Amino acid sequence: MQSIIEQPLAISGGSRVIPQDANHKELFHWPIVTQEDEQAVLEVLRAGNMSGTDITKQFEAEFAEWMGTDYALGYCNGTAAILGAMWACGVGAGDEIICPSMTYWASAAQALQLGAAVNFADIDPDTLCIDPNDIEHRIGPKTKAIVVVHHSGYPCDMDEIMAIAKKHNVKVIEDTSHAQGTLYKGRKVGTIGDIGPMSMMAGKSFAIGEAGMMVTNDRTLYERCIAYGHYARTGAPSKFNPVDKQVHDESLSRFSGLPLGGVKHRMNQTCSAMGRVQLKYYPERIAEIDKAMKRFWKLLEGVPGIRPHVPKDSGSTNGGWYYVRGLYNADELGGLSCEKFCEAVRAEGVEACHHGANAPLHLHPVFHEADIFNQGQPTMVAFGQRDVRQGPGSLPVSERIDEITFCLPWFKHDRPEMIEQYANAYRKVAMQADQLR
Repeated sequence: MQSIIEQPLAISGGSRVIPQDANHKELFHWPIVTQEDEQAVLEVLRAGNMSGTDITKQFEAEFAEWMGTDYALGYCNGTAAILGAMWACGVGAGDEIICPSMTYWASAAQALQLGAAVNFADIDPDTLCIDPNDIEHRIGPKTKAIVVVHHSGYPCDMDEIMAIAKKHNVKVIEDTSHAQGTLYKGRKVGTIGDIGPMSMMAGKSFAIGEAGMMVTNDRTLYERCIAYGHYARTGAPSKFNPVDKQVHDESLSRFSGLPLGGVKHRMNQTCSAMGRVQLKYYPERIAEIDKAMKRFWKLLEGVPGIRPHVPKDSGSTNGGWYYVRGLYNADELGGLSCEKFCEAVRAEGVEACHHGANAPLHLHPVFHEADIFNQGQPTMVAFGQRDVRQGPGSLPVSERIDEITFCLPWFKHDRPEMIEQYANAYRKVAMQADQLR
């Protein structure tokens, strides 16, 4: 009798590996919200304390301790945290940052808000993170920071990146939005560069609502982040906050009471209350995710065309495996496109299987044509920057992202029998790729 992975492909009329009536919702539901989370949030709501900072400061202290940094600062979202980090690192009009093209827009677009340009770098096809070999030649006299993104929880090559940054005296901003809890050679990412901003929105592995966080060991960067968007923490009293002189730098503190960025980056305390609860259980929960994802890939060892996006360095991990990806090699499957492969896997019942990842940012019109300040020319060149805009063909790996990677189920629990079904769906399609070409 044929095993299910030897039966005709579902896309060709065969039976699905994962039955139509399978109920696997619990396997993927996230975040895990308990009565403890609900009670913490309700206490904030009932006290009308959403706009305060007392709970947020407790969360910041606990998060900094967990990360192993001197400072943490809560934000309304990750986009604001990255903007604050850029300004803190001195990014301003006429400057440049370097950032991978294959990432979410909020890793880079804030530079335009500051009047700076983005010089996009290519990614490494195995890590899907910024390619260290494509950084140094992009550094110019106005380069202020390198933004690195630990894509899908995979840690960047921080040794190489930090060496380049030190050589050229530029800051390193670690966008840790995908990677809370990820280790790079035993060290938590976000703590290796100069500053580590991140998103904590509802879809992330550390999910507490629409929120963000910044961590650093640099007191100056911390104070600059406060001065830019946390007006109530610069020494001036407000309705919701007592006098709190966290900014000691006189060049910043004399502006107390008004944010230098004209923005309000305060975290809603329903989020910080939930964050304190989530942090208590986060390490054990991502350990469960790690166990489940490794089980999935273990079942697919030796299957042609697909391989795990998992770091090889000792002591390096994928953290919570957010935005989990697999690597695709069409040549091993007779030239079968990643798009067609994913279509066939979806037919087997794996709804989460799609080809590609984020679209390359260096090709988006915002970074070529947008005149944000109504100056009559694109903001990327409006403040005297050199023209670092790039067209098709300039970043070949990023532009092939739809061909070399695919998404897969993000398991939140280690359920061996269920996980085996999903692995079998991928195995079935890969082993019968000749039927699809």
